[in-house]
Amino acid sequence: MDLKERISVVLVGTQSPGNIGMVCRAMKNMGLRDLRLVNPCRLDHLDAVKFAVSARDLLDAAKVFTSLEEAIADSEFSVATTRRHGKYRNEIWTPGEVVERFHACAPGSRLALVFGREDSGLTTDEVALCRWQSTITTADEFGSLNLSQAVLIFCYEFLKGEVPDNPAQPAREVAGSALLEPLYVHMEQVFLKIGYLNPQNPDHMMRTMRRIFSRAELDEREVNSMRGLLSQIDWACAEFKGKKGA
Repeated sequence: MDLKERISVVLVGTQSPGNIGMVCRAMKNMGLRDLRLVNPCRLDHLDAVKFAVSARDLLDAAKVFTSLEEAIADSEFSVATTRRHGKYRNEIWTPGEVVERFHACAPGSRLALVFGREDSGLTTDEVALCRWQSTITTADEFGSLNLSQAVLIFCYEFLKGEVPDNPAQPAREVAGSALLEPLYVHMEQVFLKIGYLNPQNPDHMMRTMRRIFSRAELDEREVNSMRGLLSQIDWACAEFKGKKGA
């Protein structure tokens, strides 16, 4: 499968129809066609059609989802684009570094480029759903980019860095969101049961777990092994008598 056919652009909570139209044009300029929209504004607005120009076909073919988790479920790799750094936003790569890492993945793997709202970007929980994080370097005095500008830069990096898939490269099929999200749910349930997580704020530690396992890049067999381990812990803690030291 051609590299550009394995990349999806995912827009979360887009507020301006014009921005969606301009994203369609940016994608078509760089040869990308798979646009996915999570809870978007109106797509039949005149501005969406006006700014899409000759990319109306991408606008008409855009897929709409009610959750980010659903939109990236078929992608082994997903990239949260963000300008903010912080406790849950580290190991942030440039678009060029994302291209390099994706080229090192198994041929046939899918990648979702995830962009947030124009005014507030992606939430911490939405970033946590993605395997990687990336940012575009800008001037310190004014770092805000228009949504379509950001999409264009990422798409350009993939067009510029496109190389033929190497059939001799050992293929390692990394588990996608459809396998990882049930693992995280299972993990949270077991960790709550054994008293490892704070029931008032389980997300705090679970975000750390997500980062650890994102770096590990588990394949399907490894995910199943982890699920088996969690099931054994769940069974073995039937006689659990409370958190250690409590």
